[in-house]
Amino acid sequence: MKINKNEIEQFISPYYKNKDIMHNMRHIELIKKKTDEILKLGNYTVNYKYLMLAMCFHGFIYSDENRIRQWLAEHGFCDEDVDLIIKIAWESQRCETPETIEGKILHDAHILEGGKTYAVVKTLITGSVRGQTLNETLEFMKKSVLNQSRCFLPETQQMCSEMNKYTDEFYKSIMKEVDF
Repeated sequence: MKINKNEIEQFISPYYKNKDIMHNMRHIELIKKKTDEILKLGNYTVNYKYLMLAMCFHGFIYSDENRIRQWLAEHGFCDEDVDLIIKIAWESQRCETPETIEGKILHDAHILEGGKTYAVVKTLITGSVRGQTLNETLEFMKKSVLNQSRCFLPETQQMCSEMNKYTDEFYKSIMKEVDF
């Protein structure tokens, strides 16, 4: 069950290599930074190793869960531990309340990864990379981003509220200024 940083990076790097600039390896670094910040704020007792592994896998859990399971088993994790790591990774992706504290932390860190302005930046860049027009991206923002972010931990709820408020104000401002 010993895994070093290089082994993890070697395994996950191909999955993030061809992702857009908002979902590449830098994305993992930002989530780690926010995760560590949340852990300090909340003084939580967690399985940090499993939290970090789930964080590394969250960006491709939906496409390669079986390969992740296989890799973890090859590195000595028992079925129960593999299931827990997978659960935490999935919990970061879902809207419903995560069951594990690690899942709540990872979910909230994923939501807040770059601070209150990041939802706007991420939406605009991701829309551009997908080839959307600005109008299409703003429509996506209206339907899927505005007031959609939700955090579960007491330490993160105010940050999430500020991010939602900023995103809403940005959207209202641009819609006033730009004729669509």
